[in-house]
Amino acid sequence: MALEIERRFLVCGDGWRGLSARHELLHQGYLVPGGSGGITVRVRLAPEEAWLTLKAPAGGDPRVRHEFEWPLPSDEAEALLALCPQALVKTRHHLSLAGGDWVVDVFAGANAPLVLAEVELGQADAALELPPWCGREITGRGELSNAALAVRPLASWSDAERQDLFGAEIERLS
Repeated sequence: MALEIERRFLVCGDGWRGLSARHELLHQGYLVPGGSGGITVRVRLAPEEAWLTLKAPAGGDPRVRHEFEWPLPSDEAEALLALCPQALVKTRHHLSLAGGDWVVDVFAGANAPLVLAEVELGQADAALELPPWCGREITGRGELSNAALAVRPLASWSDAERQDLFGAEIERLS
Protein backbone atom coordinates (compact mmCIF):
# COMPACT_ATOMS: atom_id res chain seq x y z
CA MET A 1 0.00 0.00 0.00
CA ALA A 2 1.38 3.40 -1.00
CA LEU A 3 2.02 5.86 1.82
CA GLU A 4 2.78 9.57 1.67
CA ILE A 5 4.80 10.86 4.61
CA GLU A 6 4.87 14.64 4.49
CA ARG A 7 5.45 17.71 6.61
CA ARG A 8 4.27 21.20 5.58
CA PHE A 9 5.39 24.71 6.51
CA LEU A 10 4.55 28.34 5.84
CA VAL A 11 7.31 29.97 3.81
CA CYS A 12 8.90 33.18 5.06
CA GLY A 13 10.94 35.08 2.50
CA ASP A 14 12.48 34.16 -0.83
CA GLY A 15 15.58 32.26 0.34
CA TRP A 16 14.27 29.09 -1.30
CA ARG A 17 14.21 30.55 -4.83
CA GLY A 18 17.91 29.89 -5.49
CA LEU A 19 17.27 26.20 -4.73
CA SER A 20 14.54 25.78 -7.37
CA ALA A 21 15.78 23.17 -9.85
CA ARG A 22 12.59 23.29 -11.95
CA HIS A 23 9.00 24.46 -11.69
CA GLU A 24 5.63 23.70 -13.24
CA LEU A 25 2.16 25.21 -13.30
CA LEU A 26 -0.39 22.86 -11.72
CA HIS A 27 -4.16 22.92 -12.11
CA GLN A 28 -5.85 20.85 -9.42
CA GLY A 29 -9.51 19.99 -9.10
CA TYR A 30 -11.30 18.02 -6.40
CA LEU A 31 -14.02 15.52 -7.18
CA VAL A 32 -14.13 14.59 -3.48
CA PRO A 33 -12.48 17.33 -1.37
CA GLY A 34 -11.86 15.35 1.81
CA GLY A 35 -15.19 15.53 3.59
CA SER A 36 -16.21 11.88 3.66
CA GLY A 37 -13.91 10.16 6.14
CA GLY A 38 -11.01 12.34 5.07
CA ILE A 39 -10.85 10.77 1.60
CA THR A 40 -9.78 13.13 -1.17
CA VAL A 41 -10.01 12.47 -4.92
CA ARG A 42 -7.96 14.94 -6.95
CA VAL A 43 -7.24 15.57 -10.62
CA ARG A 44 -3.92 17.28 -11.32
CA LEU A 45 -2.86 18.64 -14.70
CA ALA A 46 0.71 19.77 -15.38
CA PRO A 47 2.04 20.92 -18.76
CA GLU A 48 3.34 17.48 -19.71
CA GLU A 49 1.45 15.00 -17.51
CA ALA A 50 -1.72 14.46 -15.50
CA TRP A 51 -2.86 12.24 -12.63
CA LEU A 52 -5.87 11.07 -10.69
CA THR A 53 -5.01 10.77 -6.99
CA LEU A 54 -6.87 9.29 -4.04
CA LYS A 55 -5.66 10.16 -0.53
CA ALA A 56 -6.99 8.75 2.74
CA PRO A 57 -6.00 8.86 6.42
CA ALA A 58 -3.53 6.20 7.60
CA GLY A 59 -3.98 5.98 11.35
CA GLY A 60 -3.78 8.96 13.66
CA ASP A 61 -0.55 10.58 12.45
CA PRO A 62 -1.34 13.64 10.27
CA ARG A 63 2.05 13.29 8.57
CA VAL A 64 1.11 9.91 7.05
CA ARG A 65 -1.61 9.24 4.47
CA HIS A 66 -2.45 6.53 1.99
CA GLU A 67 -1.84 7.83 -1.52
CA PHE A 68 -2.80 6.12 -4.76
CA GLU A 69 -1.99 7.79 -8.06
CA TRP A 70 -2.80 6.91 -11.68
CA PRO A 71 -1.53 8.68 -14.81
CA LEU A 72 -4.18 10.18 -17.10
CA PRO A 73 -4.13 11.41 -20.67
CA SER A 74 -4.24 15.24 -20.64
CA ASP A 75 -7.58 15.39 -22.48
CA GLU A 76 -9.19 13.14 -19.84
CA ALA A 77 -7.71 15.25 -17.05
CA GLU A 78 -9.11 18.41 -18.66
CA ALA A 79 -12.55 16.77 -18.92
CA LEU A 80 -12.41 15.73 -15.26
CA LEU A 81 -11.23 19.20 -14.18
CA ALA A 82 -14.31 20.65 -15.89
CA LEU A 83 -16.43 18.44 -13.60
CA CYS A 84 -14.68 19.51 -10.39
CA PRO A 85 -16.70 21.88 -8.23
CA GLN A 86 -13.53 23.10 -6.46
CA ALA A 87 -10.14 23.85 -8.00
CA LEU A 88 -6.95 25.80 -7.49
CA VAL A 89 -3.83 26.81 -9.41
CA LYS A 90 -0.28 26.93 -8.12
CA THR A 91 3.28 26.88 -9.34
CA ARG A 92 5.27 24.05 -7.82
CA HIS A 93 9.02 24.54 -7.43
CA HIS A 94 11.10 21.37 -7.03
CA LEU A 95 14.05 22.16 -4.78
CA SER A 96 17.58 20.87 -4.80
CA LEU A 97 17.84 20.41 -1.04
CA ALA A 98 19.00 17.53 1.17
CA GLY A 99 16.86 15.83 3.78
CA GLY A 100 13.86 14.75 1.72
CA ASP A 101 11.93 15.59 -1.42
CA TRP A 102 11.28 19.35 -0.99
CA VAL A 103 8.83 21.46 -3.00
CA VAL A 104 7.53 25.00 -2.60
CA ASP A 105 4.02 25.81 -3.84
CA VAL A 106 3.25 29.40 -4.83
CA PHE A 107 -0.52 29.74 -5.00
CA ALA A 108 -2.39 31.87 -7.54
CA GLY A 109 -5.87 33.37 -7.74
CA ALA A 110 -7.91 33.49 -4.54
CA ASN A 111 -5.12 31.75 -2.61
CA ALA A 112 -2.38 34.23 -3.60
CA PRO A 113 0.04 35.19 -2.17
CA LEU A 114 0.16 32.01 -0.05
CA VAL A 115 3.48 30.12 -0.27
CA LEU A 116 3.89 26.70 1.37
CA ALA A 117 6.79 24.25 1.59
CA GLU A 118 6.35 20.50 1.71
CA VAL A 119 8.89 17.78 2.31
CA GLU A 120 8.22 14.10 1.66
CA LEU A 121 10.11 11.81 3.99
CA GLY A 122 10.95 8.11 4.09
CA GLN A 123 9.60 7.70 7.62
CA ALA A 124 7.39 9.76 9.91
CA ASP A 125 10.00 10.19 12.64
CA ALA A 126 12.84 11.15 10.28
CA ALA A 127 15.09 13.91 11.61
CA LEU A 128 14.65 17.11 9.64
CA GLU A 129 16.85 20.17 9.46
CA LEU A 130 14.63 23.11 8.55
CA PRO A 131 15.90 25.74 6.16
CA PRO A 132 15.75 29.33 7.51
CA TRP A 133 12.87 30.24 5.15
CA CYS A 134 10.57 27.64 6.73
CA GLY A 135 8.16 29.27 9.13
CA ARG A 136 5.40 27.79 11.22
CA GLU A 137 4.68 24.09 10.70
CA ILE A 138 1.17 23.50 9.39
CA THR A 139 1.24 19.70 9.05
CA GLY A 140 -2.21 18.40 9.90
CA ARG A 141 -3.96 21.79 9.68
CA GLY A 142 -6.96 20.74 7.64
CA GLU A 143 -7.94 24.26 6.60
CA LEU A 144 -4.59 24.56 4.81
CA SER A 145 -4.79 21.34 2.81
CA ASN A 146 -4.95 21.95 -0.93
CA ALA A 147 -8.45 20.44 -0.99
CA ALA A 148 -9.64 22.82 1.75
CA LEU A 149 -8.04 25.81 0.02
CA ALA A 150 -9.91 24.88 -3.16
CA VAL A 151 -13.21 24.90 -1.23
CA ARG A 152 -12.45 27.91 0.98
CA PRO A 153 -9.58 29.96 -0.44
CA LEU A 154 -7.44 32.32 1.60
CA ALA A 155 -9.20 35.38 0.13
CA SER A 156 -12.43 34.32 1.88
CA TRP A 157 -10.84 34.07 5.32
CA SER A 158 -11.60 36.75 7.90
CA ASP A 159 -8.89 39.16 9.00
CA ALA A 160 -8.84 37.42 12.40
CA GLU A 161 -8.30 34.00 10.81
CA ARG A 162 -5.49 35.33 8.66
CA GLN A 163 -3.91 37.07 11.68
CA ASP A 164 -4.15 33.87 13.73
CA LEU A 165 -2.36 31.88 11.04
CA PHE A 166 0.24 34.35 9.83
CA GLY A 167 0.79 36.64 12.82
CA ALA A 168 3.56 39.11 11.96
CA GLU A 169 3.59 37.77 8.39
CA ILE A 170 0.09 39.22 7.78
CA GLU A 171 1.47 42.31 6.04
CA ARG A 172 3.19 40.09 3.47
CA LEU A 173 -0.23 38.72 2.55
CA SER A 174 -2.09 42.02 2.22
